[in-house]
Amino acid sequence: MSEPRVRRERGAALVEAAIVLPLLALLVFGLAEFARAFNTQVTLTHAAREGVREYAVSRDFGQGKAAAQNSASGLDPGQMTITGTACDPGLPTEMRVSYPFEYDIPFFGSATRTMHATGVMRCGG
Repeated sequence: MSEPRVRRERGAALVEAAIVLPLLALLVFGLAEFARAFNTQVTLTHAAREGVREYAVSRDFGQGKAAAQNSASGLDPGQMTITGTACDPGLPTEMRVSYPFEYDIPFFGSATRTMHATGVMRCGG
């Protein structure tokens, strides 16, 4: 007489869980970090657009920089790097906003990547 089938496969569920759970955790944490990165990129793009709009209208880079920093809610303005081109009437001007993004994914570690966004607008005269 043989052992019941249930008894022979007693540890199979535990082994399967041990294999699948790290992969599932990696997927969940990876998606969460990707969502944070995407949100940061959208915020930087918004900041660059707002900053260059103010710069093109006022022709004052300081005001444009302040507008970019104020519109980047949730980001540390002190870590933002903002550069721009000259604002000559009738010609396009641009503002580039950079920000260090730190991510941490279990089993892969953490790192910092610099994210960039550029806004372009014709300078007013």
